[in-house]
Amino acid sequence: MGKGLYILFLLSLSGVLCISIHYSLPEEKKSGSLVANVLQDLKLQPGELSTLRAKLISKSTKQYFGLDPHSGNLFVNEKIDREALCGELDSCSLLSEIVLQNPLKIYNIEIQIEDVNDNSPEFTKTEFELAMPETVPVNTRFSLESAQDPDLGENSVQNYTLSPNGHFSLDVQSDEFGSKYVDLVLEKPLDREKEAQFGLTLTAVDGGVPQRTGTVQIHINVLDNNDNFPEFTQSEYKVKLKENSPEGTLVSKVEARDLDFGSNAEITYSFHRVPEKIRHLFHLHQSTGEITVLGPIDYEKETSYYMNIKATDGGGLSGHCKVLVEIEDENDNAPEISVISITSPLAEDSPLDTLVVLFSVTDRDSGDNGKTSCSVEMHLPFLLKTTVNNYYQLVTQRPLDREKDPEYNITITATDRGSPRLTSKRAIGVLISDVNDNPPEFEKSKYEMQLWENNIPGLLMGSLHAADLDVEENAKVTYSLLPSNASGGPVASYVSINSETGNLYVLRSLDYEQIKDFQVTVRASDGGSPPLSSEAVVRISVLDENDNAPFFLYPLQNSTSPCNDLVPKSVEAGYLVAKVVAVDGDSGQNSWLSYELLKATDPSLFSLGAQSGEVRTRRALTEWDTNKQRLIIQVRDNGHPPQTSTATLNILPVDGFSDPYMNIASVSHEVIEEEDGSLTMYLVVCLAAVSFVFLICIILFVVIKMHKKESSFITALPHFPPTLPEIPETGVDSQSGSLSRTYQYDVCLTGGSLSSEFRFLRPLIPVFSVGDPKVSENPRISSGSQVIPEQVEGRKPGEQVS
Repeated sequence: MGKGLYILFLLSLSGVLCISIHYSLPEEKKSGSLVANVLQDLKLQPGELSTLRAKLISKSTKQYFGLDPHSGNLFVNEKIDREALCGELDSCSLLSEIVLQNPLKIYNIEIQIEDVNDNSPEFTKTEFELAMPETVPVNTRFSLESAQDPDLGENSVQNYTLSPNGHFSLDVQSDEFGSKYVDLVLEKPLDREKEAQFGLTLTAVDGGVPQRTGTVQIHINVLDNNDNFPEFTQSEYKVKLKENSPEGTLVSKVEARDLDFGSNAEITYSFHRVPEKIRHLFHLHQSTGEITVLGPIDYEKETSYYMNIKATDGGGLSGHCKVLVEIEDENDNAPEISVISITSPLAEDSPLDTLVVLFSVTDRDSGDNGKTSCSVEMHLPFLLKTTVNNYYQLVTQRPLDREKDPEYNITITATDRGSPRLTSKRAIGVLISDVNDNPPEFEKSKYEMQLWENNIPGLLMGSLHAADLDVEENAKVTYSLLPSNASGGPVASYVSINSETGNLYVLRSLDYEQIKDFQVTVRASDGGSPPLSSEAVVRISVLDENDNAPFFLYPLQNSTSPCNDLVPKSVEAGYLVAKVVAVDGDSGQNSWLSYELLKATDPSLFSLGAQSGEVRTRRALTEWDTNKQRLIIQVRDNGHPPQTSTATLNILPVDGFSDPYMNIASVSHEVIEEEDGSLTMYLVVCLAAVSFVFLICIILFVVIKMHKKESSFITALPHFPPTLPEIPETGVDSQSGSLSRTYQYDVCLTGGSLSSEFRFLRPLIPVFSVGDPKVSENPRISSGSQVIPEQVEGRKPGEQVS
């Protein structure tokens, strides 16, 4: 009673309910026959078996029964032969278990297999030979072989009958095991001389309905006198035999002795009244009495064997003994692992103690050989829990992460306690299903991209990539731009992103001078529910191109009023006349400027600093220098290709800044004649005409000198200090600082200003002065130098001069 209370206490602690239910069923039922409906015994409603994930687990090697989880009917799955299943055992039952998985409940089902009269009594032979001495006294018993009937109880052999005769009768008895044995009893003395042989028919009858019978023919030979029976040295032999003993192993040796002589003392041994299965397992040597192993010995099928041995002498007399063979168990059965249910795939966010695998372990051995222990690998995030009846639950004990381990190969190891120990392993694969627990991750949090200005709209700037450790829809990444502003406008008006590939495109042409850099924020979102996202910042730098030509601030480019600088005629070499200043809208080396003097009225007079833009005198001014110096200056940037601009700087040498003869305004209003295609022809004609007139003048001058006559047409010119005369329209300048006597002039000064008028009157008679041959070249130089500023000044800013 104390042990029973202890078992109930353990069952209450385990939380698993175990109930035993008993049914009975006749053998030989067809497949599909109803055994019982378990709903009432389980106290369940129809359909609850499916909800509770009920399973029928057979404890035998075959699944003899099936369970309909919808109706609760327990039906025959395979035809049952009680004799093949349980042999001669009085009680034959099949054990099964109904397992309800949620919550875990176990119901033991014991189905008693009832015997039906489906086997007739059978003898091992169709004929038996008996030899009887004629001196056998009356009432002598002769043991006959019993008929074998695999059925039980009333269905087994109940009686024997003998065919009518005048000498023999039958005596039927039962042993302590309930088996029927028959002896042939001599009722009338034998007389070999009267009757040497008898033929009898022995009939075995069972008690079934309908009744079944079996017959055997008995031939009796009457022999001469043999008055000693063989006797065994032991009436009962007890031996032990290990299971799985190989064929030929000696089990025991029986020995009988006979006091007779000759043929009456020759003893032969044979099995007597033993089942057919013993004849298949053991062999009895008829001469030596040795019992050896003939067939496989399995402790799990039979734990002991009981056999009768008969010793018969040459005279037909016999003696009997009993042999009891006890089978010793060997650890020859490894544990068996039966998986009931597997949860696969298993969600990675499954809570702790979630059932993963439900299985049972059985071992057909007995004692310590049948006791088992079970284990799984230690590094797995699962825990093995033991329940009753060798059922095990494998549950989660740590959080799962599919990104680290998408699948687990679980090896269940079951080991018994035998010697040597036997082990079984069962590999189970469990897949981990994905949940959206990982946001997309960019390769880096901040990207740098560069783009040349004046780009083509729609140009691919670069690509962003975000990886998501999840799978399928949870790993499908889409890209988008977060709203922001760049240079006063929405960033979406500058760039766009491909939502699938992450390619970043510029939408319009950018100008470095307007926007040098800006940044956008890209968001990567996955397709999970709810979606997860991450962000990355992209800084886009606009690279400068040399698309702006330098622009002159001084002298002011494109100004309607020419820029004039005054320089005293008394300056020395290195005098800073002016500083040319230009700017460039580009940056970097595209804005590095260098200055170059393209043309000058007198290239030897002024120098230009290539980097500083300073205009300085190379030498001191002389009275032979032209009163107006025109410089054409070009500025060049350092881009590829370089951009250039030109400007014109007028330099007016004066005696002093208070000189009343300064005339700046008149210079500013000069009209520079435009060269055309016929200029060369005109110059040739003019040169010829001037040469001709000059030759005539020389001749006249020589003639006059030769006559030593003073010309009445020439008067001495008064001496004036150097002035700033206006260059004649013909472009001829005397370079002498004095005018011809035939010229008259007026000087008009305006008060408080530097502008003045200096007007030449027409000469009364043309006078040709002979001077420096360079004077005649001035008009061409001046003319040539005036055309380029006109052309340059007529260009737009940023346009190159070819």
